[in-house]
Amino acid sequence: MAEKDLKALFLHTLKDVYFAENAISRALPKMAESADSPDLEDAFTTHLEQTREQIKRLEQIFELMGEKAESVPCEAIQGIIKEGNEVAQTFEGGPALDAGLIAAAQAVEHYEIARYGALVSWAERLGLDEVAGLLDETLDEEKETDNLLTELAESEANEEADT
Repeated sequence: MAEKDLKALFLHTLKDVYFAENAISRALPKMAESADSPDLEDAFTTHLEQTREQIKRLEQIFELMGEKAESVPCEAIQGIIKEGNEVAQTFEGGPALDAGLIAAAQAVEHYEIARYGALVSWAERLGLDEVAGLLDETLDEEKETDNLLTELAESEANEEADT
């Protein structure tokens, strides 16, 4: 049952994350455009550039593993992005828009942190040290983005939403 072992699970999850990162790269420009705060807009724009680099890193990982870079649909990220779009539409023009966008973006980040955390652990278990290092680099970026979003929420967006 080699097709249902840890390596197969690792590859399946890698394809899931590849789909997610590509979906996120398509959603971030709209989020940046929707943001009222210039700081939040900058954060989304910066994360878009990071996401593009993360996609390249995933493609490098596929290559290192001798696999084709391909994705499997990720319903979780599709749902999170859909919810973010609903928040943007519902609260457009209102004081809570940025707080809602940050919460939606953090849902994305938390999903990615969970996925990359598992992938790093599995890569280490499989003896894929170079792959684990690349994945850990992305995991660190996702955590940094989550922390930045928290700072933006606490320093301005949540207070603005409560006016």
